[in-house]
Amino acid sequence: MKFVLASLPFLALIIGMFFANRTDPMILGMPFIMFWTVLWVVLSTVVMFIIYKTDPKNQRGDAE
Repeated sequence: MKFVLASLPFLALIIGMFFANRTDPMILGMPFIMFWTVLWVVLSTVVMFIIYKTDPKNQRGDAE
């Protein structure tokens, strides 16, 4: 599950570029492809945070 979740931002940035490769519509003053890239950079942080919080090694009380 974690591998799938971690690969999602990579796939969205690499494969999604072929589908998002257009300038219209303008979102927040940016062409759509730039907005797509910025969106997935931010979502990558959220995905990595979710992976960190669900990893059993990072739970409280598991000291090495």
